Amino acid sequence: MIASMEGAENCAQWIAGELGSNVEVAATRKAGLAALRRAEFGVVVVEESLAESDPDWADQVWELAGLALPVQVNFAISGCARLSREVKAALMRREGEQTVARRAAVTEVENDLKSAVTGLLLESQLALREPSVSAALEPKLRHLVELAGALRERLRGDTEGNRIV
Repeated sequence: MIASMEGAENCAQWIAGELGSNVEVAATRKAGLAALRRAEFGVVVVEESLAESDPDWADQVWELAGLALPVQVNFAISGCARLSREVKAALMRREGEQTVARRAAVTEVENDLKSAVTGLLLESQLALREPSVSAALEPKLRHLVELAGALRERLRGDTEGNRIV
């Protein structure tokens, strides 16, 4: 929390208790930038008056914040309870976004696997149909067809709600 207002420490302690997280307070712009340079944070709360009075500084803060969620607050109209709710809501939004991103990544990997297994199955079945396949190679190709078929069936089971990956 980058805030120069009186009572910022008390507010930080209250929020820490409400959210079960550590809250660090930087009372000056310089201290805020230093904190952002030395550590990573989940959320960066900035007192609105500090950001509005020095837009270049605010740009530096948001740049240094990295993946931290930015929350700009006017303490003149927002109390600690409201700030706590805003931070909690921001963290919940991030959690939801991460869940959606993970699901998308899993779906992409599943689709890639399904495509690769289908290709293996098709190519091995075509190889078995070749008249020039040696007697020594045929059992190995049949085993490859069985393995690819079994893997394809397991991957198909995923579409019925059973997660494979």
